[in-house]
Amino acid sequence: MASIAPALGAAFPIEWRRESLPVAYSAALAQMEARNAAVHAGEAAELVWLLEHPPVYTAGTSADPAELVDPRFEVVEAGRGGRYTYHGPGQRVGYLVLNLAERGKDVRCFVHAIEGWVIATLRSFGVESWRAEGRVGIWTKDIDGREAKIGAIGVRVRRWVTMHGFSVNLDPDLAHFGGIVPCGIAEYGVTSLARLGLTVSSEEWDEALIACHDDFLDALDAAAKRACK
Repeated sequence: MASIAPALGAAFPIEWRRESLPVAYSAALAQMEARNAAVHAGEAAELVWLLEHPPVYTAGTSADPAELVDPRFEVVEAGRGGRYTYHGPGQRVGYLVLNLAERGKDVRCFVHAIEGWVIATLRSFGVESWRAEGRVGIWTKDIDGREAKIGAIGVRVRRWVTMHGFSVNLDPDLAHFGGIVPCGIAEYGVTSLARLGLTVSSEEWDEALIACHDDFLDALDAAAKRACK
């Protein structure tokens, strides 16, 4: 995969890594933590890592044990912000190890830029989605006309280098979300591209995401110039 623009003053271009086989969550977390330290030390490139996990529930720093309704899968303490999230086959995850020290030092703008990137990528498949005030994640209209979550966002920043990122439901088993209250929001459901009638492979999703990456990086550059919108 071709590399893309480095942070201002960075020694390496961004590395893109795309996995075709599932990666265990704990193993991915260990690799992210090691890469975080290496990027901070100037010893490795920033990373955008696209992958899937075997079924797992992850607990963010605000996770409420009461929202773990049925721990039918492994539960892992993620260290990111947020509450409980499900990851599994059919859900594409994007992990971002980026140096915000060179990209604005603005976590709010970073999250906003991720949201815009996912929204733009979904739009390329004809799916309109949006941010919702007071609700974390990416939302769209489900087949019953109600709002439902199609993408989740959860980040951690250590020494101004990011970890974690986002996930988007391509065609996961939506029943697996029933073991938790996803992101602590009980009154709204979860949907997927497949449920909306679209067949999108992980390869097709990755290519569309990459095609939209310029605006994401531009948004981070704007944050560095204190012009986050």
